[in-house]
Formats: sequence, structure tokens, C-alpha cells
Amino acid sequence: MRRFFAPLENFSDTEIKLNLEESRHLRDVLRLHIGSIVAVFDGDGSEFICRIETIGRRDESARLRVTEKTEAPAPESKLYLTMAVALLKGEKFELVVQKAVELGVARIVPLMTSRADVKIKDARDAEKKLERWRRIALEAAKQSGRAVVPEIENPSEFAEFLKQSTGKRIFFAERGGGKLNQSLAGNETRLTAVTGAEGGWEDDEIGAARESGFDIVTLGGRILRAETAAMTVAALLQYSLGDLN
Repeated sequence: MRRFFAPLENFSDTEIKLNLEESRHLRDVLRLHIGSIVAVFDGDGSEFICRIETIGRRDESARLRVTEKTEAPAPESKLYLTMAVALLKGEKFELVVQKAVELGVARIVPLMTSRADVKIKDARDAEKKLERWRRIALEAAKQSGRAVVPEIENPSEFAEFLKQSTGKRIFFAERGGGKLNQSLAGNETRLTAVTGAEGGWEDDEIGAARESGFDIVTLGGRILRAETAAMTVAALLQYSLGDLN
């Protein structure tokens, strides 16, 4: 069944209005018709079976009638996992966002670190990047069967992130850390994991993370690319504590 997204503000009783982009996809790409049955999720965990009532013209929104509430194809993980990932060049960070969403990550925080390959020029640059990352997250949620679209925060300075982070936190570094199984009690339901840039971490960043209460973990002896490390960490944690085991 074809799946579409509509934010909560587009719901009115039993009627749903798709935004223009989703409406164009329904009409021009999938070529669906009035009366067709589709699924719509709200990004907040709910999914509905709907019948197309109107399709509209190119600059008009499609409207759907809810026939029943249903379960999303993919249930949410029991682990609320926040991935804080150092900014990577273009498609590499976008790949991390896409795969993190597919793996069930709940929240993504882009980090500005000393060796990050990408620098945020100004607020406009940050907003442009954030808009694209959120669009990728939405498409990944749609493809993977999730009814929740993970949060993607504004890019955060590393030092500020350390001040604001709480709870169980693991900092993955290429040196100086312990083993992952030594940091996991096995009953965590909320966890923050941090991975670095392609150039790795400065010694003072590792030290600051340790002083802030992070467990420092090093994954074996292999040298992983930054994007590979981020995706590997998400998969390992979801396997250990989430819904991939």
C-alpha cells in the first residue's frame, strides 16, 4: 500500500489534506485516482488507512478520508537513541541521516567539532542544511515503514552539546576507550551516542567528554570511515538494546 505523510495540523476530524509535494507525488508520479486506498502517517506515531476523495490540480492539495486507524508497518524501537554525529561532507552526512532513520534512531544532533569537514557559515546556511536533512529523514521513515519521523536538531557546538546532554551517554573515539559491552547494563531505554568527524577527535575533546560523564568506547582495532562508524554504532546499539535483536 502506498504511504504518504501529513503533519498533525493537516488533520481535521476524518479528513486529511496532503501538502503540495505529497499531492504531486500522488497525482503525477503514482497516478493514483479518486477512490484509491492509501496509508497516511502523521510523523508522531499514528497511521491511518484512507480513501482519496479529491486530487486537485497542479497547485491544489489532495484530500483524503480516514476509514480506519492502523498500525505502522514497522514498530518503533524500545530504545530512544540519540545519535550526535560530527558534521561530514555533503552526501556522507545525508547517508548517515538516511540509515540512522532506517535503523530506528529517534533523534539526530549534528555536531560542530574541531576536525569536522563542514563548517556552518551562518543561520541561513544552517537552515538550508537542516531542511534537506529533515526531508531525507522523512523519506527514510516513509520507506522503512516508520510512523515517527525522527527529530533532527539544529547543528550544535561541541562544547554546548556536552553541557546540555544528560542520561546515559557513550562517546565513541578511535583511541583511549573501553569496550562497548562494559558500558551497557542491558536495561537502558534512553541513550545518547556520539561519533566523530573523518579526522577523528582532538585529545581535549575526548577529555572534555570524559569529564562531562560520557563513557569513552573504542570499537576494536579497525579504522572505520566516519560515516561507517556512525551507522555501525547505531546498528550495534539497536541490536544490543533495541529492536534488531
